[in-house]
Amino acid sequence: MSKPKKTTRTPKLTKKAKPRKATTIAKIEGGLPEAAAAFIEENAPKAPREDLCVFAFRLTAEERDAIHKAAGPAKASKFARTLLVAAARNDEAAVKVIMAGIQST
Repeated sequence: MSKPKKTTRTPKLTKKAKPRKATTIAKIEGGLPEAAAAFIEENAPKAPREDLCVFAFRLTAEERDAIHKAAGPAKASKFARTLLVAAARNDEAAVKVIMAGIQST
C-alpha cells in the first residue's frame, strides 16, 4: 500500500483595498460639524474601571422585589453594594444615610 500524498494548502489571494484619501479637520471648512464633535467627545477614551469581582448570594423573589422597590429603577446593584460595604466596614453613619434615603422615597 502506498502512502497518501501530502498536499499543502495555499492561501487564497485577495485583492487589497485601495487606501482612501485622508480628510483632515483642517481641510473641512469651519472645523468639525457639531454632531461629529459630540460623537468624538462621547467616544473619547474613558478612565479605566475599577478591577471588580463578583459577589453573589441567593434571594427570594420577595427579597429581590423589596430591594428593587427601595433602590428605584436600575439602581438595585449599586444600592445593595453600598449598603453591604458600609455595614461590613461598621460605618453606621453611611448605613443611616442610605436608610434615610430609602425612607424619603
